[in-house]
Amino acid sequence: MRRLVRGLVATMAALPMVAVVVASGAAPANAENNGVGATPALGWSSWSFVRHDPTAATIEAQADAMRGSGLERVGFQYVNIDDFWYPCPGSQGPAVDAYGRWAIDTAEFPSVGSENGIQAVADHVHADGLKFGLYVTPGISAQAVAENTPIEGTSYHADDIAETGVSEANYNCGGMVGIDYSKPGAQAFLNSWADEMASWGVDYLKLDGVGDQDISDVQGWSNALRQTGRPIHLELSNSLDINNAATWSQYANGWRTGGDVECYCGADNSSYPLTTWGNVEARFDQVAAWQPDGGPGGFNDYDSLEVGNGANDGLTPDERKTQFSLWALAASPLILGTDLTHLDPTDLGLLKNTQVLSVDQDAIDAARVTDTATTQVFGKTEKNGDVVVGLFNTGSTPRQVATSTAALGLPAGSYLADDLWTHQVTETEGAIAPTVPSHGVALYRLSKAGSARSAAPNTTIGLTGLPNSAPGGQPVTATESFTDNGPLPVTGVDLALQAPKGYPVTATSATRFAKVASGQTVQAAFRIVPPTPSGLFGTGTLTGTANGQWRAGGPVTATLAYPLSVDTPVQAPYRTFTASQGGFAELGSQLGIQDDGADVYGSTNQYSTTYLPGAEQDGTVATVEVTSQQDTDPWAKAGIMVRNDVTGASSSPGFLILAVTPGNGNVVQWDSDGDGQLDSSQGVGSATYPSWLKLVRTGSSYSGYYSTDDTNWTLIATVSPPGVATTQDVGVFGTAHSSGSLGQDDFDHFTVTQPSS
Repeated sequence: MRRLVRGLVATMAALPMVAVVVASGAAPANAENNGVGATPALGWSSWSFVRHDPTAATIEAQADAMRGSGLERVGFQYVNIDDFWYPCPGSQGPAVDAYGRWAIDTAEFPSVGSENGIQAVADHVHADGLKFGLYVTPGISAQAVAENTPIEGTSYHADDIAETGVSEANYNCGGMVGIDYSKPGAQAFLNSWADEMASWGVDYLKLDGVGDQDISDVQGWSNALRQTGRPIHLELSNSLDINNAATWSQYANGWRTGGDVECYCGADNSSYPLTTWGNVEARFDQVAAWQPDGGPGGFNDYDSLEVGNGANDGLTPDERKTQFSLWALAASPLILGTDLTHLDPTDLGLLKNTQVLSVDQDAIDAARVTDTATTQVFGKTEKNGDVVVGLFNTGSTPRQVATSTAALGLPAGSYLADDLWTHQVTETEGAIAPTVPSHGVALYRLSKAGSARSAAPNTTIGLTGLPNSAPGGQPVTATESFTDNGPLPVTGVDLALQAPKGYPVTATSATRFAKVASGQTVQAAFRIVPPTPSGLFGTGTLTGTANGQWRAGGPVTATLAYPLSVDTPVQAPYRTFTASQGGFAELGSQLGIQDDGADVYGSTNQYSTTYLPGAEQDGTVATVEVTSQQDTDPWAKAGIMVRNDVTGASSSPGFLILAVTPGNGNVVQWDSDGDGQLDSSQGVGSATYPSWLKLVRTGSSYSGYYSTDDTNWTLIATVSPPGVATTQDVGVFGTAHSSGSLGQDDFDHFTVTQPSS
């Protein structure tokens, strides 16, 4: 059967779009003007990877690697020491010098000749052709107050300016107290500290722990750095108040809009993985909200760019492109958090993509054009009239992400679409609708096409109709589509679908089309029979291809890879239910769940479950072995769920879960007020795999236990949720706690023991 569909009207009409024009890179009103910050900073910081253990040798090695890798040649220049460069004798605050300024940790940063350790590192960084950064927090150390140290160049002392009743944030020692800037000597204290840093060769200063209460500190540091006569970049951190954006831009060159991008989820306190998809995805709303507030002089900072260490980044290759693309569209500082001495070659290629770097360095913040549960589109207009657009798929499967030149504020006409990641240039009459991989991005620069029409038509290839998880041995049908978005027709179009060996594929409709006109779509149907996997789940990649010609024989090709999960189907008496997106498998005594959900707690009820209807009652003991759990988030959950009706995802009472989480141990969470939403939590221990869970019901009370050996059991909590029915549903469940991430949880020996009659 042949189907010819006019345009992309149905697809694009489903996506909310507004015209966006960001025509200027003008600085915000009252932007900082200290000689730096005309474009977003590019560099590296010690926090993500080095964290609590910076040393002179470590920092110098990173600087050498920045230069040796070629990152310096494409614009990366700052090498910044974050926290822990100073001694911390206790909670009374950082150790100080004779003038109340932080002392240097000489064990980690030893003097070299007549230079102190920080000066020596700064000299090494500068010798590499780079710039050097350092870290402070607001206030004055309680050590300085206790010693009543003099303020250099004045007759005042620490006690004259300190507000000892005001505590300032310091994440290492604590013990920083406020400064009363109405007191003589207060500004002079910061000036002396800034002069010292300038003499050391500091080019960048991060002021951490900043909040609304620290506006005087921000102003004071801005003035102090400026009076040194040395151009020093001032960066503020973190989670600053958007309501004071004008203040941050007046006094600083950058400001953190949110919390840390790091996940702090590595085993045994490892820095790896550096981040998670969920931490990156959370930035989309920040970029949209802060868009009006960045520009030359001062930029919205979305935290470290975690690209460089391959799988140790904590991101897939597509997720790394997404982070880099979003940060670049947002004109964010690009401060790498990765280990530059062990760069992944593929990641290094991403970081040295000068076309993407230029999107960041244009100093223009992109505006959000589309915002749905699974898609994001951001665009910005360059000074020459070009538009840069990023189309993001935040879902767990490949999908079409659509916008148009009109939605991006461009007049009607033909445009060249330069894919900044693949470097392929095509021509579109207005539609931009690539199929984007899960958590991936398509990043284009759009420019007015000439009359010659020398570029091949922009096209869209799609694959739809496939289930989230296909049952092994049973046929499924996929529909492959091809759309011509260009001004000229594509002729002799052949659609094909390839699958791995053992996956028979049969076309069930016509696959060749004599001509696909501008704005038209053709479709072909294919029948696939995936084999039964040897385990709970299997994976095979389907590859859709379209081949045709345009004008005088020029080729047009399009390819789409679609990962297909295959399962061993769940059998009765089990039933399955998903409140988000899930796949289910059963093999002998094993059960598997592939789950995509934001969470199961509060008003968010996105989970997948394999359950036994009505099997829970007074005296029931449910046990399960959680053999493995995919670490999609520290709060991902896998375990036992009980409620009156598990299909009543946001309403059914009698609701309780007993779960293991990768980063927060074993938990019992329950609905304490009977509204069908979890609102109370108690947890103990840490996650180990395999992990055993046991839930015992006595009347309407439940006791949740965990074990690491299936013999010795530890009570987590005993709770009594209201509204418990005489019989309830009980089963195993999972949630990724990361919307758009498909995790997998495997269980064994799930048993529900009924009370003896």
